[in-house]
Amino acid sequence: MTPDRPRFELPKAIDRYLAALSKLYAHDGRRREQEVIVNAQVRVHEEWSYDNWDGGTYGHALYLAIPEALYLACVPEKNALQEEIKADINKIHNVRNEFVDEVFLEMMPSETEDWRRESGVLQARHPVVVPETSRRIWGENGYRVFVSHKVEAKKEAAQLKARLQVFGVACFVAHEDIHPTKEWQDEIESALTSMDAFVALLTPDFHDSLWTDQEVGFALGRRVPIIAIRVGRDPYGFIGRFQALSCPWEAAAKELVDLLIEQPGMLDAYVTAVGRCSSFDHGNTLSQTLPRLGTLADDQVQLLVAAYNENDQLQGSYGFSGTWPSKFGDGLAVHLSRITGRKYRVTSSGVLQVAP
Repeated sequence: MTPDRPRFELPKAIDRYLAALSKLYAHDGRRREQEVIVNAQVRVHEEWSYDNWDGGTYGHALYLAIPEALYLACVPEKNALQEEIKADINKIHNVRNEFVDEVFLEMMPSETEDWRRESGVLQARHPVVVPETSRRIWGENGYRVFVSHKVEAKKEAAQLKARLQVFGVACFVAHEDIHPTKEWQDEIESALTSMDAFVALLTPDFHDSLWTDQEVGFALGRRVPIIAIRVGRDPYGFIGRFQALSCPWEAAAKELVDLLIEQPGMLDAYVTAVGRCSSFDHGNTLSQTLPRLGTLADDQVQLLVAAYNENDQLQGSYGFSGTWPSKFGDGLAVHLSRITGRKYRVTSSGVLQVAP
């Protein structure tokens, strides 16, 4: 304290007066006030105010930091409690020309930094995958499917990836897709973080790998669509709650797309894939999903119509033209009519349009 500054007595004696105040509250049955006084960490802001009356009168601010639970219980009556404690302590101390001008109740710093998780409403967070990494893993576009498998199923995983690509699906297959200059665990985590859906190839030894089970757990935490394909083993544990495919391996890609097509991202990817159809065979393959289309937005309808009218590979495919319905289905016009309620037809010149 500098020589010119008064030597205050009340702040030095504040604990003694609080102890007396606690006894007073106990005698009067004022439980809440006593709890505040007894549990508080105390600090004093000296010379909070000044009045030159009677040779100078100094007011101090008294800060009482109390535990979180007690503070929250006091919030509805905090202002009244502060005024009450201020008035009471000024009644019992006898320090001349000093008084408590303000009392402030504060909440003690939390002893745990994990209050967000303890709240029970914290949503799972995952690292953000930067665009460069995303493009390296998935390419420029497509519905993103992580294929979890044991090394013994790498041939099947590679086949599935190639077959799904026709439908607009970008697959991550670890043994093929990990960049040689990247730490493989980081790359897998980036793929899991940015995937749209998760597929597990359930071979008999799938559960023997810690990595595959961790990948399943990551997918459960992300709450993405999860599909198991039986390749010698039935679904187990948490993954047993989800859809499982049991079909000839050659049909697995088509069956997967049928299960996922109601997902907005998958439907967009499929419509885009139709527009990029590069062969009659691909057109026939893509047409297998037409019966599974339930709803289409107007812009998706327009994209499909434009794709057909501008792509001779679609026009020449039996599946989209409907020229061999017994083997390849009724064609795009029939399915657009079913979905939209408007009558579509292919004119004699090969143009798909709404019938007049």
